[in-house]
Amino acid sequence: MKMKKLVTAALSFTLAVSMLAGCGDSASTTAKVIEINLTDEEYAFGVDKTQPELLAEVNAFIAEIKENGTFDEICNHYFGDGTPVAVTSATLDDSKDQLVVATNAAFEPFEYTPGDSYYGIDMEIAAALAEKLGKELVIQNMDFESVCLSVGQQKCDIAMAGLTIKPDREEYVMFTDPYYNASQRLIVLSDDTEFDGCTDAASVEAILNSKDSSVKVGVQNGTTGQFYCQGDESFGFDGFAMETVGYKNGSLAVQDLLNKNINYVIIDSAPAANITASINKMR
Repeated sequence: MKMKKLVTAALSFTLAVSMLAGCGDSASTTAKVIEINLTDEEYAFGVDKTQPELLAEVNAFIAEIKENGTFDEICNHYFGDGTPVAVTSATLDDSKDQLVVATNAAFEPFEYTPGDSYYGIDMEIAAALAEKLGKELVIQNMDFESVCLSVGQQKCDIAMAGLTIKPDREEYVMFTDPYYNASQRLIVLSDDTEFDGCTDAASVEAILNSKDSSVKVGVQNGTTGQFYCQGDESFGFDGFAMETVGYKNGSLAVQDLLNKNINYVIIDSAPAANITASINKMR
């Protein structure tokens, strides 16, 4: 799906402004995304294992919104000429019939929050799902590494956080049918020409494999980018000799790249494009 427009979040803007202060010459530095898919992944939602009936309902809902065009319409709000729709969360109340969603709202365009409301593909799907089920929507925002765990502990009903299907996550959740194809992409400084001749993942990886531990690559903690860089047997990733530096979100990683504290960033393709565009616009 070709991006025609990049939605920018106020959170990313605020982060960029606050961290640019005192950066000196680095304020004029920008970043770019190497437009080559490094992995082939599928996103799905993670459902509480004690609620098989919810899994069946969500799978039916995924099929329905893909069939009737609702999914494409939601994606158009972020990748096309549509307008993102704000999603509000009710207050958690055990006396009410609620759908409690675990997310990490720092993964634009899938989930982000520039204020009191939530935006993103997953959040709009969550709102539509809650309406379909006749439940009140509650969104619990947390660190990405806690999303599946919270569902596994029955603190939330479903994880909706740009989750790549991964075998070890199935210890905590039941994955729905996939709803989105994703990949990892590399972010470098705009004046970095080292990857200009690359045409596929193998040619990018050949360069990355030539780097030693003196080279640093930034990732978001707990995401596929971290597994890709450090190596992961279940995914079949060999990893690299580079030092992997973890961040709470992708925006912090890209900002550290622009401040020249790390050499590269590897994160999911859609957030890579959105974060890079947002931060570059502020420089």
